[in-house]
Amino acid sequence: MNAKSLRIVFMGTPEFATTSLRRLVAEGYNVVAVVTTPDKPAGRGQKMHKSDVKLAAEELGLPILQPEKLRDEAFLAELRALEPDLGVVIAFRMLPEVVWAMPKLGTFNLHASLLPQYRGAAPINWAIINGDKRTGVTTFLLNHEIDKGAIIEQREVDILPEDNIGTLYDKLMTIGAELVTETVDKLASGNYATIEQMHIDESTLRPAPKIFKEDGRIEWRDSITAIHNKVRGLSPYPAAWTPIFKGGEECGSAKIFTTHIESQSMSVAPGSLRSDGRSYLAVAASDGWVYIDELQLAGKRRMAIKELLLGWRDYAEVSFSL
Repeated sequence: MNAKSLRIVFMGTPEFATTSLRRLVAEGYNVVAVVTTPDKPAGRGQKMHKSDVKLAAEELGLPILQPEKLRDEAFLAELRALEPDLGVVIAFRMLPEVVWAMPKLGTFNLHASLLPQYRGAAPINWAIINGDKRTGVTTFLLNHEIDKGAIIEQREVDILPEDNIGTLYDKLMTIGAELVTETVDKLASGNYATIEQMHIDESTLRPAPKIFKEDGRIEWRDSITAIHNKVRGLSPYPAAWTPIFKGGEECGSAKIFTTHIESQSMSVAPGSLRSDGRSYLAVAASDGWVYIDELQLAGKRRMAIKELLLGWRDYAEVSFSL
């Protein structure tokens, strides 16, 4: 079967999916429709917000479906009428079998980890937070369980010391788009073998659950490496953060975007600050100092630490931990 003649239905929502969609269209694959989330009100004015995938699909002139419910009969009828040969899913909702089993060749998903590791909603974040040196992308066939289908292809990527969620996201998004087209070609040819994710010892796997605000809170009793990796794994968004205490009471908070670290035997309380008032701000951890390079106080803009210290004079009176 000719890969370029396959009738492909593409399903996705965020920016991460748009690079793959654009690559499929640019290389001449037959994307017959795009399925994405309904527009939602957002921001202060509650204006209707379109998903990144919808914006890309509009620019590319592709038909768009935005079902509220994926089991809705009207939506399913539209999907059947498209006579899809293949479904491609990237960062979308969990699909019911009636959707993923509809295309003749099935439906595959692009996931931003080397499965079976980091199943879940935030694989890129957790790989950095956990201090991994390598990660990658995986395509796999959808089945009844989340991120547990048969693996088709994988590509590995180094996690560099200077990488954060922003830089690694971009690398995986680009490599993922390459893997998507390769996977379409492979499925069209019928000449491929899959790797099942059955009979895996679940205790050996690291999960990648959705990141909530409390996950980003820095525990200054942790090691400098753990704190540094948490900052990298959450920068620039949603950002690691710390409460600020003054006189034994919480008086604010700060988001921390970049750090560097210095190992040292410590005799001061975790969360204590030291600074020369001009060029650096360091926070005590269990085994050394975490130097903050960029920080954003609540209600203020993000600033380099030298700029921040020009106007923040009570740092000597505060701590990041009780």
